[in-house]
Amino acid sequence: MPETATASPAVPIHSAAAPVLSASSSALDVRLAARSGAFTGHTSGVASAHVQVNLAILPAALADDFLAFCERNPIPCPLLAVSKPGSPALPALGLDLDVRSDVPRYHLWRDGERVAEVNDLRAVWRDDLVTFALGCSFSFEHALLAAGIPLRHVSEGRNVAMYRTNIPTQPVGVFQGPTVVSMRPLRAADAIRAIQITARTPQVHGAPIHIGDPALIGIADIHQPDYGEAVDIHADELPVFWACGVTPQAAIVAARPEFCITHAPGYMLVTDKLNSDLLLDAQA
Repeated sequence: MPETATASPAVPIHSAAAPVLSASSSALDVRLAARSGAFTGHTSGVASAHVQVNLAILPAALADDFLAFCERNPIPCPLLAVSKPGSPALPALGLDLDVRSDVPRYHLWRDGERVAEVNDLRAVWRDDLVTFALGCSFSFEHALLAAGIPLRHVSEGRNVAMYRTNIPTQPVGVFQGPTVVSMRPLRAADAIRAIQITARTPQVHGAPIHIGDPALIGIADIHQPDYGEAVDIHADELPVFWACGVTPQAAIVAARPEFCITHAPGYMLVTDKLNSDLLLDAQA
């Protein structure tokens, strides 16, 4: 599923009237900016206290199998909410929330091929569509930054680097494919601390699934991510890999549904739910 395989030109990352959004912005501010078309950028580092989610929007006929696929693969596909067929709402994640307009960038798929990249879904919405909201690693970044662990893609204003791996998912029905990972370069001491912190957030991928040599998980060139943007890895750093919510997109390619929608990698739905609510000790 190459990032360049599209039949329509990409939208600009920011429009001319793009608002100033930051880590302290509210989730609603981000959604309203995306809804108006004023914000079309990636959401890494934006409204950082709030849970960001990946989206997979599928016809109702495939919803049961996709739900089972997520349940069988909870690390790359941690399910946070499911909509009713045809409904653009996810009330568990926000009251003023519309999945048709509140994501800065979407991908449209037909028969397993990406055919368009858009900023709004209202023209293509159907009454049989079911939305699945999946946890995103952007959520645990807030805890890492709060602990003083530097994240280069955030400091440089880049989208996180994401890679397809040779780690298979557990298939269900027509859904199968490789696990996708996100990578953050960290010094060894920071990597150990990051493991401890993210292990407390299983609803947003949990602890890393690999550290070190990318070739061991099938990544041929760490400097050429399949999605997102590359960042430098310094001599005193290790690449640290977390399971990524882009994984369902690989499964969708394998399933080849006649129509479906996903978020563009790195362009997430920002919810009213707080990242602190996802910590294991916060739920005790």
